[in-house]
Amino acid sequence: MRIWDVHPGYLNRQSLLGEHRELHGLVSILVNGKRGYSHHPETVRWVGCGWALRQRHRALVCEMNLRGYRDQSPVRTRSNKGAWPSVYVDEPYIQYQILKEKYRGKEPGRIPLPNTAQEVWAHHKYSVLARDKKIYKNIGRGLASKKIGFEYLSMELVKTLRIPPSEGGLRNALQHMWGYVSDVQNNNSDGDIDSWPLKKLLTLTQENVKKSNVPYLAMSTALSELMVWV
Repeated sequence: MRIWDVHPGYLNRQSLLGEHRELHGLVSILVNGKRGYSHHPETVRWVGCGWALRQRHRALVCEMNLRGYRDQSPVRTRSNKGAWPSVYVDEPYIQYQILKEKYRGKEPGRIPLPNTAQEVWAHHKYSVLARDKKIYKNIGRGLASKKIGFEYLSMELVKTLRIPPSEGGLRNALQHMWGYVSDVQNNNSDGDIDSWPLKKLLTLTQENVKKSNVPYLAMSTALSELMVWV
């Protein structure tokens, strides 16, 4: 049993759909008191984190939708809003290592697995910008001065993406993203961008990224995970 902490965009098709299936199994164990895997470390760390399990499920589904898959099985657990597991079966930087070995010679995920702090930061920039400009700037300065390493940053990014973004933060990040693909032809992109609903803005951005395949956005965590919050 494995519920990853790193963004679902790093998972290949088999792992993405596999985690989705296992998350539902984990929810069943916790909700219905089933004994199978009840003492597994992955199960134990999610006890009392029903809301967080629901949010992880939504992140998986948004990534699945981006890749053309559909989900008809919502997770309704809501206990302890805002509370996430305080421990990891494997820390995030190790999870990247596990996935690299797992995918050797196999299909990769949507986002290439990072080798450096700069690479993992490039993937997460807009997700962080949607949440906290101060964190965004501090990470940028830390990387420029080489005070932040891959292990530390991988953990901080997982923690930051667990923070619900504000409406203003979402709009700021999405408008930055839209700027890269706004010139791609789209019949639904008329009008003042400031008046667009956030879901429309992200949906059109997703569509235009697929048409133009701008690498900077095609490999962004924000391209799927911000849909959880709009």
